Amino acid sequence: MRVSADLISRVTDAVLKEVSDWQNRALEPMYPLVLLDALRVKIRDAESRMVKNKAVYVALGVNSDGECEVLGLWGAANEGAKFWLSIMNNLRNRGVEDILIAVVDGLKGFPDAINAAFPDTTVQTCNVHLMRHSLNFCGWKDRKAVAKALDAFEDEWGHKYPSIAPSWRRVWQEVIPSFAFPPAVRKIIYTTNAIEGLNRDIRKTTKTRGSFPTDDAATKLIYLAIRNFEKSGRCVREWVAARNQFAILYPERFNR
Repeated sequence: MRVSADLISRVTDAVLKEVSDWQNRALEPMYPLVLLDALRVKIRDAESRMVKNKAVYVALGVNSDGECEVLGLWGAANEGAKFWLSIMNNLRNRGVEDILIAVVDGLKGFPDAINAAFPDTTVQTCNVHLMRHSLNFCGWKDRKAVAKALDAFEDEWGHKYPSIAPSWRRVWQEVIPSFAFPPAVRKIIYTTNAIEGLNRDIRKTTKTRGSFPTDDAATKLIYLAIRNFEKSGRCVREWVAARNQFAILYPERFNR
């Protein structure tokens, strides 16, 4: 069966309209937890026709019932504080009034952008990202021994792996907030299963493509992967214990 170019065009336009409606929908006024992460996607540049790695940012929100919801999808032509602030302003313009904790991947300027839009939000660097980044610098035989306390590590391993300790110290103010949280809250911050599952679903969908011809083509396919992810009704495990702690830690903000 041959499919006409006109039919393909109409189906494509319908998906892009759906993406636009989804990207501009109203959101909840408060999210206890929002995880922000970036994926790298190969897209052919319209002007140079060269294939380039572009960043696609995804925000995964966890609502007060522990349900996961992808809040949005943004392609970054030029990453930086202005771009990240535009993401935060987009969430605010769509109805988000408060985020209790935002978990980010350690990019410079991201915490300031979040707090510019949401001054009361606690910004936590994802320790899983930091650990993976750090262990990329050392050999396999040393990895188990390297994964220890920072000061002790620097004394013992700093001469051999000088790049690891500074990568933690640069974002230390965004590493330490989790230490003050009770175990139930700390666990859901450390547990990145939700965002890992989302990224896995997206990569499963995009891996068959060497590169995308346009930004729209990449957006459509990633959106369809997100829609499949959300259909599974993902919820954060052991949320009840964390919810009780959120209600105690943030009585007015969580219960609004």
